[in-house]
Amino acid sequence: MTGADHEPAGEYDHDVVVIGGGPAGSTVGIFTARYGLDTLVFDRGRSSIRRCAHLKNYPGFPAGIDIETFYGLLHDHIREGGCTLREDLVESVTAFETPAAGGFVVDPQDGEQVTARRVVAATRYDGEYLWPLDADGEMVATSAEDGDKTEQFKKDYPNADGSTPIEGLYVATPSGADEQAIIAAGRGGVTARTLLRDHRRASGIPETLADHYDWVRQRAELDEEWHDRETWREYLDDRVEEATGEQWNVATRESEIDRILASYIDDDEIANRRERGQDRLLEHVDNDRVLARAREIEAARDADTERDNGGGD
Repeated sequence: MTGADHEPAGEYDHDVVVIGGGPAGSTVGIFTARYGLDTLVFDRGRSSIRRCAHLKNYPGFPAGIDIETFYGLLHDHIREGGCTLREDLVESVTAFETPAAGGFVVDPQDGEQVTARRVVAATRYDGEYLWPLDADGEMVATSAEDGDKTEQFKKDYPNADGSTPIEGLYVATPSGADEQAIIAAGRGGVTARTLLRDHRRASGIPETLADHYDWVRQRAELDEEWHDRETWREYLDDRVEEATGEQWNVATRESEIDRILASYIDDDEIANRRERGQDRLLEHVDNDRVLARAREIEAARDADTERDNGGGD
């Protein structure tokens, strides 16, 4: 998605601010930025995953992966996706006082404050920076032990999909299910999908089409008739009319068709993306390991060549 149905930030500095650049926050940023939303991720480098000695149970890394490399991959990915990464600690989030509904002011520890249409909390340990938004006392649980009063963010405050009672505020973490990196990343994905659904609704996408599936598919899968925009027009109009009994904005529909067709790529583009993807991974592998592996590959090739030539006899 290139932002064809982009709901402009307008009076806001960013469409989305994500607080926390660990697995959950990085996943949110990847989803929202790739969809075309101007996304800023705050991360001070204090993600709880950095306390882990070695990550063993994240799929795709057969022997596990060291935390430094994994963290570098996360941040490389969000930058590649289009996020801005800012190394700063967020101290508070407050409501953006404006005649327009919604929006937030994000105050960091060091740099200048920013405003955003939507905010995603993605820091595991606490959500204290959100408490200025808690006018009704629904976010915070108070307990007393040995005469000391403590306050904690209620992990059941956000809904299962990451939404909250406050429009435009989403919580990926802290939650009741973010102890493992893979679970945190999944939680971030669910929350991002919820945010994108709400964005699409606000952009005029009908409810029945608002849930966004971010798949890249092979163009060869398209039957000839589905290369024709008119086929998509009829299909989408029928879905909307069946669900709502109404018609939807023509310009919005054409933008949605653009998005759908752009999600199908041909064999050359698939090959280009495969090569680029592997090249980018190599950038995160220690150079000495790359060279050692290259020498092993070269030695194996020489042995195969010698064997094919009859062992030099």
